[in-house]
Amino acid sequence: MLLVVAAFGSGPASAVEYELRPDGGEIFGKVERVRTRYQDTLIELARRYSLGYEELVRVNKGVDPWLPGEGTQVVIPGQRLLPPSTREGIVVNLPEHRMYFFPQAKKDEAAKVMTFPVSVGKMDWRTPIGVTKVVSKQKDPPWYPPESVLKEHAARGDPLPEVVPPGPKNPLGAHALRLNIPGGSYLIHGTNNPDAVGMAVTHGCLRMYPEDVAVLFDAVKVGTKVQLINEPLKMTRVDGEIWIEVHPPVDEQGQLAQVKLTDFEQRLDTLLGDTAVAINWDIAIEALREATGIPVMIGLELTPQG
Repeated sequence: MLLVVAAFGSGPASAVEYELRPDGGEIFGKVERVRTRYQDTLIELARRYSLGYEELVRVNKGVDPWLPGEGTQVVIPGQRLLPPSTREGIVVNLPEHRMYFFPQAKKDEAAKVMTFPVSVGKMDWRTPIGVTKVVSKQKDPPWYPPESVLKEHAARGDPLPEVVPPGPKNPLGAHALRLNIPGGSYLIHGTNNPDAVGMAVTHGCLRMYPEDVAVLFDAVKVGTKVQLINEPLKMTRVDGEIWIEVHPPVDEQGQLAQVKLTDFEQRLDTLLGDTAVAINWDIAIEALREATGIPVMIGLELTPQG
């Protein structure tokens, strides 16, 4: 497991830093169960625990998101597997709606990771996949809506000005980091609508809670590598255990789909190689079907009998 070594900020959500093990195969955090107060909503709980609204709703089926009621048990899905990527800079796993930031380790210090929920591009405005970098940072940025967004708003009778100045009506919030992606103006930024963090609702940008993007803004340097990946299935080996974490993939029509069993089997073969294991296929198939985003232990490495 990873060790929680620090927490930042006193706002609704805290950016938590986890220390990485040097041997790879990482699983970190924990699944909690909390009791609601009468005034709680799932939107408020999501922000309090640094989650996206949709990931909290997905694991709490049957709980009224607006009126869960006094004393209702709510699952907090705070356990995760690291995404399959190089451990440097920023990694955003689009199906997961989550960012991982690997700050540069100081001499003689263990490597660490921080993680944040993000909103990603909606259908027809997909966040592109690939490797890029941060090319600039700006506090209190004005917003220059691109022509396509101006036309979209005009068509529905909600025209936008050509420039939205900094302030409470600016959807970029108080911090923006520009990415080096051709053919568009792609940003990592804050928001004036934090309720929508953790959803596929943007025009391609990556939207964060205000308190999270403030931490990232201070920690990230211009030139930092950014990996935008599409990995609905994460898989790892930890101390002889086989773990998977599944998120709903999005098909070409923008609809939520399901990870294919053949894709799972291929990934499992690649992970295990010649290692002898015992897989609980009932648990594995249920995890693929439910796609809760919570890591599930599906098998064990077999110890040779001597």
